[in-house]
Amino acid sequence: MNRRTAAGLACTILALSISAPAPATATARPEIGDVRQAMRALAKTPGVVGAIGEAYYGGRRIGGGTAGSRLIDGAGGKIPTGARYRAWSLTKQLTATVLLQLVEEGRLGVDDRLSEVLPVVAGQDLVERADEITVRQMLQHTSGIPDYTGHPELRPFDDLTTRHSPLDLAKMSRERPRQQEPGERFSYSNTNYILLGAVIERLTGRTLAEEFQRRLFKPLGMTRTYLPVTPDQGIEGPHGHGYYPGPGGTVRDVDRMNTSSLWAAGGLVSTSRDLTTFYGALARDRLLPARLRKEMTYPVEEQPVCGGSVTSYRGSGPGGLALTFTSADGRLQFALSATTSIAEQGRVRPALQKAAEAVLCPGT
Repeated sequence: MNRRTAAGLACTILALSISAPAPATATARPEIGDVRQAMRALAKTPGVVGAIGEAYYGGRRIGGGTAGSRLIDGAGGKIPTGARYRAWSLTKQLTATVLLQLVEEGRLGVDDRLSEVLPVVAGQDLVERADEITVRQMLQHTSGIPDYTGHPELRPFDDLTTRHSPLDLAKMSRERPRQQEPGERFSYSNTNYILLGAVIERLTGRTLAEEFQRRLFKPLGMTRTYLPVTPDQGIEGPHGHGYYPGPGGTVRDVDRMNTSSLWAAGGLVSTSRDLTTFYGALARDRLLPARLRKEMTYPVEEQPVCGGSVTSYRGSGPGGLALTFTSADGRLQFALSATTSIAEQGRVRPALQKAAEAVLCPGT
């Protein structure tokens, strides 16, 4: 992979007390648009291979549909209803939730320094100014730690055997210059969440995958979600494949990729049902108290959805995008994923926004 391709992949990747959801009550569910029609319109967008979306209210499915195809050029049939897909940077909210649960338990504080909660990065000089950077700054992408994505040693589609540990990825980021002071401004970096995942493992003595299962997947009934634990672990079951143009413009299937370079920052594999379950519980403060949930927010540039009454969470990577939308009261959710075949996904994002608005706020 040449540097130009690696840089393109990096940009694409960036663009990256528990109880189950309460059952629906007698409250009348809101009117939503036709999900199938919205997915059909999305699948017609140039660069989109396939699309899947599902809407839930009070934990109950109220609409869903798929469009396009599993493979490029109409091959492979339709994406099955309920199929798994990569959640990309939506993984960050799960990592942040587990970390903040540890804060609530008194295991660490949001103002603790990185050098205190993960001493190895200071001892091995893997993160510059680790004695100044706080947990809060990493959660909110204001630490100034450079991003490791796009490093020439990362060959996610050509090397499916090398496991890149969190310290390996931190070392890659250390080779890049800092662009700001700690806490100075927002600067998105996947390295922040790789390090937070390492903090979770150090404090709990368990793997991040085990903590996700113990604290989130099992209590919430997210039975079809998992965090890959080996570099070559792909998406289980029939699903949509993403594609990415390589040197010379040749499009290649990027469904198989080395997931160890994503991990706590973007490695999650899930479904629309499971992601809406998580975000519904998060919005209703079932996973964290509101004061701690606010610690995991950071600014993003996006158009408001339904006049600002709906919050969106977004993730993307080579060959795909994943989005989940949730109402302020946490009762209404819509999750969708699109597989793509283009390098620049900026042309697809407005179509995803339009699909969400067609479903969540029809007639506006």
